[in-house]
Amino acid sequence: MRRFIRLDPTDNVVTVTQPLAVGDQIDGVTATALIPRGHKIATQAVAEGAPVRKYAQVIGYAAADIAPGAHVHTHNLSFRDTEADYAFATHLNPVEMISEASRDSFMGYQRENGAVGTRNYIGIVTSVNCSATAARRIARAFGPEELAPYPNIDGVAAFVHGTGCGMAGDGDGFAALQRVMWGYAKHPNHAGVLMVGLGCEMNQIDWLLEAYGLKQSPLFQVMNIQDVAGLQRTIDLGIEKIRAMLPLANEFTREPCPVSELKLALQCGGSDAWSGVTANPALGRACDLLVAQGGAGLLAETPEIYGAEHLLTRRAVDRATGEKLVGLIDWWRDYTARNHGSMDNNPSPGNKKGGLTTILEKSLGAAAKGGSTPLTGVYKYAEPLTKPGFGFMDSPGYDPASVTGQIASGCNLVAFTTGRGSAFGSKPAPTIKLATNGEMYARMTDDMDINTGDILSGEVNVEDKGREIYDLLLRIASGETSKSEAQGLGDDEFVPWQIGAVM
Repeated sequence: MRRFIRLDPTDNVVTVTQPLAVGDQIDGVTATALIPRGHKIATQAVAEGAPVRKYAQVIGYAAADIAPGAHVHTHNLSFRDTEADYAFATHLNPVEMISEASRDSFMGYQRENGAVGTRNYIGIVTSVNCSATAARRIARAFGPEELAPYPNIDGVAAFVHGTGCGMAGDGDGFAALQRVMWGYAKHPNHAGVLMVGLGCEMNQIDWLLEAYGLKQSPLFQVMNIQDVAGLQRTIDLGIEKIRAMLPLANEFTREPCPVSELKLALQCGGSDAWSGVTANPALGRACDLLVAQGGAGLLAETPEIYGAEHLLTRRAVDRATGEKLVGLIDWWRDYTARNHGSMDNNPSPGNKKGGLTTILEKSLGAAAKGGSTPLTGVYKYAEPLTKPGFGFMDSPGYDPASVTGQIASGCNLVAFTTGRGSAFGSKPAPTIKLATNGEMYARMTDDMDINTGDILSGEVNVEDKGREIYDLLLRIASGETSKSEAQGLGDDEFVPWQIGAVM
């Protein structure tokens, strides 16, 4: 294995692949401190206040004079707000589209409205926290024994949350919650949906039906606890409604569908120094392969592209698309300032232990998940994904809230890179998890679907690993069980983003 990784000739730090002791020599310098694996060592002197560069980009500024061989981390690297010189549509990498006749296929569920699912769930969607218990108890009635006669159904899942009332009846927060509910109600991975409310909440189900033109049918039902006359009657009626849906949902069977129907949520969590070297670039390559097939990849987590957004605006198909992304960054700057926070609060203690120091460094690696194709669209949180290609959706960096929005946007698969290790999973769209390094993969084999650490060891290149990820995505989309699904994850990861005051 290489002893260090230099990502660009202009960088003044490199990342070590094994711990260094004082006196160890590497890349022409002598370590003056213990350098943990995955951390940065200065390869040249950096004066106080001067930029530190990695990925050929600024990741922070020297908080004091940094000598060659010094450990570069939180003790001597400071964050400053970026002042990006934005350019738009200047670095467009044309997509070599695969002809429709030659495109790959997967075994999916064709819905009446033309959408295609990768799973066949019945979903119970709540409008308010007050109906969460009812929804969970209805879902609990349908375990493996009850579903055994219906082999084409993946399960009955309850999507419950802690909001829906005590909020303004308009504005960003209300609109985002309504988009999430609509997205899950119409998601192609749902064969049937039951919506459950209380009745007096701010987030009225009837308003949602009217706003989005939703009509009740044998596979789409709604009810309120107050109208049904109590919790237990609601549970009993809900069970009855789901039982009536089961034989209808079971009629859906997998059939060949074009890969252009796949919409992939690009996600990372528990990142480390290798995320931007192995898993994220490899996932980016898989995204490029999917886009070439006419599919879509959707990046999110706006605070985690901060400092790298100028690289994405250059890939925007036009100035208007790029400026929408800049507008999101401006909103987040204001949002964090109003709440007395900092954009640099994002790297977690685990991220920092893994070698990441600032949000700028983290973002540059995170953006690699988006591959190299043009940015075709920028979307609000949970807004429907309408264009093929690479897109970006606004969301916080909190993984459950971000993935909830991506699924609501229509993503029917989730790819999740992690360096520290993650126990994340999602429903109704399955998650595959990509380990950034072999050590964590070996510790958490039951949780990780793919090891990208062999890129670091030189056993495989990013191109080939991207193809491996792409092939797995097609198998998972066709019904192969992901590691997170095998462990039963996904029931507690539905977390709509709460924006605005709780009143």
